[in-house]
This record gives sequence, structure tokens and C-alpha cells, in this order.
Amino acid sequence: MQSPASDPYLRPAFPLAHRLRRQFWNTCHLLFYRTSPRPFHAWRSFLLRCFGATVGPNCHFYAKSRIWDPRNLICADQVTVGDDAEIYNPSPVHLGSHAIVSQQAYICGATHDYNAPEFPLVSHAMRLGAYCWVCARASVAPGVNLGDGAVLGLGSVATHDLEPWTVYAGNPARKIKVRRVGDPVASGMVRSAQ
Repeated sequence: MQSPASDPYLRPAFPLAHRLRRQFWNTCHLLFYRTSPRPFHAWRSFLLRCFGATVGPNCHFYAKSRIWDPRNLICADQVTVGDDAEIYNPSPVHLGSHAIVSQQAYICGATHDYNAPEFPLVSHAMRLGAYCWVCARASVAPGVNLGDGAVLGLGSVATHDLEPWTVYAGNPARKIKVRRVGDPVASGMVRSAQ
């Protein structure tokens, strides 16, 4: 068996203090966050703040949501993170006002440099703009940013930045239409009278 000194794959990606802090968060998450009743959004926001998150007013974090490192979470007001949604954030992830990350969506803030023999972790700061929506089971790749009002459709995978007020779908996600907020005919909510 090789030692961590001789095999870089065996070395931890984070220092001991960081791993211990995250273990404390994981324990708190298991005991107090995940077991809290569904409407206790303020309680879960409070727990995230206790571990260093910046959380604006009226944020809704559901009990089964998962935040990898609260210190790297920066949320404006009225952000929603649904059940089983996960934000893997070794680097800061910013969520703008009224941003929504739906059930089972995954925001991936890191990858590995597979060309380097040490296979090091490479993390990226990310930004999800105001009024953007990551639909259920959609994934956002490391370093990808979503513009204000962007929508990533059900089960889609964003591998490049998404333009503001645009709807994307597919794997990889591609632009399918412009989002027109407040126009019920353009949004398809009401049929035109032609």
C-alpha cells in the first residue's frame, strides 16, 4: 500500500481544519437541519448563517437541500433551494434575488484537472443571477454562470454560461427561446386571440 506522500491521489484536497469544520457542519445538518419541519425556512437559514453563509431575508431552504460549505454560500433575498437540491461549493456560489434551485438540481462548483498527474481539485466561483431558475434534476457544470432570469429546463445540463432572460434545455443545454416575464401570450400561459 502506498503512502499519501508517494501517491498524490491519496492526499486530501483540503487541510485538516477545513475537513473538521465541514464534519461539524455535516453533523449539524444531519441532526438539526434535515430533521426540521418543512415550513422552518428561517431556522435553516439561521443554521446556515451560524456556519458562515450570507443569507438574505425570506430565503427558503428546504430540509432535504444540501449545501457543501455554508461559508461559500452568498444569497440575496427570497432565494429558494428545493428538496434534494445540492450546491457543491468549494468556492463561493452567489445566488441572486429570487433565484430558484429546484428539487434534485445540482450546482457543481469544482472538478479535477485530469491532465495533471496529481489530479488536483479545481474549484470555481459561480453566480446564478436574479430570477434565474434551475429546474428539477438539472445540473450546472463547474464555472458556469447563469444570467439574470435564465432558465435551465428539466434535467438539462449547463456546460457554458447562460444568457440573461433566456430558456435553455437539453444535454448539453442549448438556447430554445427568450423568456418574457409579464407577457402571458409570449410565455405560452395564454393563447393569442388570432
